[in-house]
Amino acid sequence: MLAIRKSQDRGHADHGWLKSFHSFSFAGYYDPEHMGWGNLRVINEDRIAPGTGFGTHGHRDMEIVSYVLAGELAHKDTMGNVKGIPPGDVQRMSAGRGVMHSEFNHAKDETTHFLQIWIEPNVTGIEPSYEQKRFDDAEKRGTLRLVASPDAAEGSVLIHADARIYAGLFDGGESAELRIAPGRKAYVHLIRGELDVNGKHLAAGDAAMLDNESRVTVSNGKQAEVLAFDLAAQ
Repeated sequence: MLAIRKSQDRGHADHGWLKSFHSFSFAGYYDPEHMGWGNLRVINEDRIAPGTGFGTHGHRDMEIVSYVLAGELAHKDTMGNVKGIPPGDVQRMSAGRGVMHSEFNHAKDETTHFLQIWIEPNVTGIEPSYEQKRFDDAEKRGTLRLVASPDAAEGSVLIHADARIYAGLFDGGESAELRIAPGRKAYVHLIRGELDVNGKHLAAGDAAMLDNESRVTVSNGKQAEVLAFDLAAQ
């Protein structure tokens, strides 16, 4: 089964300083048909206005991944991490038994555009932790590059969850295939451009939800940037 979740069907919030699209129910957006997919709980596409951001707030028992598209995201947390996250970097914060952090756009004239992803962990109450790694465009060109995994395979960031996240850039004749084991789900989120997933056409912001499928094939990209998730079915 493959179902398409269109970009315009996502939840939307405009707080002035923050404009956000919610792929799944989040905050003031509630859709009982879209509470998550497998153990993937949140994909928020956020745009933070210059000189603004999320004040200090807390998380617990969640794997949080940030994928920056434009601008830079400033991160500060109670573990002592003070980091800038530019495009190309993947940041992982394991909230564990509890952590406080803030996210800010310190630029005077550039909007920070990023995806925030939450995945339900397979272990709770752990020591909170932080990791950040860079994945250059060349590593993602024409392939699905593993960027997050439960075993830090291929230099990916380590997440305490039964999930793998892949990032790719596709144009023209470039294509890639991801095998999905029986009993698992997959989710493909097209960040920008156009792309076919198992022969179905996606435009920017669209997603493909796959269940009982043995593979994910991406092809016919037009300046496409994509994230693909291999997920526990929950």
